[in-house]
Amino acid sequence: MLGLASISFGQTFVSPIGFVDNEANRAKVVRFIEHQVYTDYTAIGMNDPMTLRMMEDENMKAFKSLIHATNTTLLRQVIDTYCGIGMCSYSTICMMYEEQSKASNNTLKW
Repeated sequence: MLGLASISFGQTFVSPIGFVDNEANRAKVVRFIEHQVYTDYTAIGMNDPMTLRMMEDENMKAFKSLIHATNTTLLRQVIDTYCGIGMCSYSTICMMYEEQSKASNNTLKW
C-alpha cells in the first residue's frame, strides 16, 4: 500500500489514493505541503510569503482533485515516477496524471 512514503526531514507524503478524510490526515497533508513548498521554493530563492502561500494553495487544490482520481493504477505509477525523481508536489503529480490520462485515451489516427 502506498499510503505514506518517507520524505527527507521526517515529512511524509500522503497518498491521495484511498485518502481517509479526517483531521489527523488533513494535518499531515498540510504539513507535507508546507514543507515541500518551502523546500522547493527556498532552493530557487523564491521563498517570499506570497509565492509560498500561492504554491501551497495550488498544491492543496491539486491534492483535493487527486483524491477523486478514477484510474488509481495510473495515479500510483505517476506518484512512483515523480516522487522517485524528487518531484513529489501534488501540483506536479496532478498535472502529469491528467496528461497521462489524456494520452492513454488517445490513439494514432491518419
